[in-house]
Amino acid sequence: MNMEFESKVYPQIGGFGRYNRVVTVFSWFPNFAVSLNLFCDVFFTLVPESYHCQPDPALLPSSFLLRNYSRQAYLNLTIPWVNGSGLSHCELYKYPTNFTNVTEKVHRAVVPCTRGWQYAKPAGLQSNFVTEDSSVSRFTKAQEDACPIGTELIGFLSGAPRLEALVAWLTLLPPAPVFVWNLVCGNYWKIPLQRICFMTGWILGYILLGTVCDWLGRRRALLLSVSLSGLLGVAVCLANSPAAFQLLRLCHGTVLAGVFLSSYIARLELCDPSRRLMVSMVSGFFAVFAELLLPGLAVLCGDWPVLQAVATLPLLLLLSYWCWASVFPESPRWLLATSQIPQAKRCLQMFSIRNKTCVRDEIYPAETLLTEIDVAFPEDPQPHYHHALELRHTRVIWRNCLILAFTLFIGTGIQYCFTRNLHLYSPQFYFGYFLRTLTGALACVFLCVSVDRVGRRGILLMAAIITGLSSLLLLALTQYLRGGLVLVLSVLGLLSSQALAMLSVFFASEVMPTVVRGGALGLVMAAGSVGIAASSVMELQNNGGYFLHHVVFASFAVLSVLCIMLLPESKRKALPDSLKDGESLRRPPLFLSRGERDNLPLLRTRQPASEYNPDNYSRLVSATRKMLAKESVPYKIVIPSQPPLLPNNCPAQPGRDDSS
Repeated sequence: MNMEFESKVYPQIGGFGRYNRVVTVFSWFPNFAVSLNLFCDVFFTLVPESYHCQPDPALLPSSFLLRNYSRQAYLNLTIPWVNGSGLSHCELYKYPTNFTNVTEKVHRAVVPCTRGWQYAKPAGLQSNFVTEDSSVSRFTKAQEDACPIGTELIGFLSGAPRLEALVAWLTLLPPAPVFVWNLVCGNYWKIPLQRICFMTGWILGYILLGTVCDWLGRRRALLLSVSLSGLLGVAVCLANSPAAFQLLRLCHGTVLAGVFLSSYIARLELCDPSRRLMVSMVSGFFAVFAELLLPGLAVLCGDWPVLQAVATLPLLLLLSYWCWASVFPESPRWLLATSQIPQAKRCLQMFSIRNKTCVRDEIYPAETLLTEIDVAFPEDPQPHYHHALELRHTRVIWRNCLILAFTLFIGTGIQYCFTRNLHLYSPQFYFGYFLRTLTGALACVFLCVSVDRVGRRGILLMAAIITGLSSLLLLALTQYLRGGLVLVLSVLGLLSSQALAMLSVFFASEVMPTVVRGGALGLVMAAGSVGIAASSVMELQNNGGYFLHHVVFASFAVLSVLCIMLLPESKRKALPDSLKDGESLRRPPLFLSRGERDNLPLLRTRQPASEYNPDNYSRLVSATRKMLAKESVPYKIVIPSQPPLLPNNCPAQPGRDDSS
């Protein structure tokens, strides 16, 4: 038997009181920590805007004099020039050994880079996953002492004296033992592969740890995920090869998904219907703040291991939730929904005391909460846990889960089509980065203002329509539109797609029942991670299937408009707790009609007011049972040990007194 949490339990523990507000604030910090680690991947895998092969003196003719050429002339002689992109990224010229006159036109062989690459400084970081320790000008202390000008390799390209001796020194001495990753040219495929591995970890984490949330609870799932994410975050800093980095990032993404999911669900279950939207959107602003903070942290840190360590620090601070249970308690709604009555009573007593609401277990309770729990659960039942596989036996819940997973998949996957246009408009990294962050903040503001007024389903429908129209217009008219109009449509589509994704997650958390909210919401968010990974698949193919990718997601956006009409409306409604409650969520009619016209009875009759109240009667029965169970009752019913003087089946003799 289930209790109506919003109507019977929530008001009696203080509602959204002071303690609930404090717990809500502390539930926002995990979202900040997770967002910081999520968006770090942008800086880890950023390819510098300009790079080319390191010139190799061994490929030059023996008669070549370096002092006669400037730096740019030297680069033009050693590196091929590619029309439209400048110096070649992956090739060098190889001159014949007997070549003497560089002014003559001679056939020069083209070979791959032999001595590494020279990179322009990446945005924010000095070295990242792509350019890790790749400079050939990295010397040991012994080499610096042996040649004072060894550290001034720039002079090698500017005609400084003694350059021939420097070249000979570089070719004779062994290089310092460093890790050279150089994930460009032939190794570029490892960059999108790393992003795919990272998103695969998020997919696994949403599915596996979402089920853990339903089995172990929201608090235990958070503490488990935070502990593992802190350890794996430190391990990522120590990765010494691309393979180790990819494997550790996959595991790190798995536990980060658990941190986000458990904190999101616990925060939602602590709020009343009127505050659920605002509390969830404020967590989105924490993510925006983390995204805005990252460029400054990247500049201060310099190297990617330092940035990873700084991003891991908030996760380690979240381990304090283990020591202070009152900061992040277990969800009382989940405890009641899974029939964990003793734990639910203790949790509700803690909430009521900290919210300054008196809930005591007295002999004669005056409509107290604990008495109502005793009425709803006369005997302490065994806890009953559920998992996401039970959704296949449902119809409405499974349909809602599929539709919202589909809309979230579209909202995250189609963003690649809009951000690619931003990069074409301006190749500057920070332009697209901050513009995407700004549209995310505007999407949060838009949802805060409109969703509680219009409804979840109406705003989701509008976001899907705008996303589909923007995508179709860009797909059909990009070559006919000016750059400014393309930018406007891209920003509008990016804004609507981000609103579509955020609202899909929030909507799914409201319509999924409490007993399977972790697993069901995990399935929905796993679909969103698949959409993010789809963009990395395009980069893995060097954008070979970009047009098909754009066509498919634009078609899906149009198709989602029809699917959204099948969703229920959850505005200002109680969260469903059981599978039966979730099955009762039906979509509203397309055309509203006045109920008195459709349901007019033939004869109007008034029901007589009944003095019998089942709730009062149940409380009386529960109080009587407790009173009789006490040992110190004022009286006892004693059964006589001897049989009565007059048997029951013998009639009384006349003339004798009944008292004898």
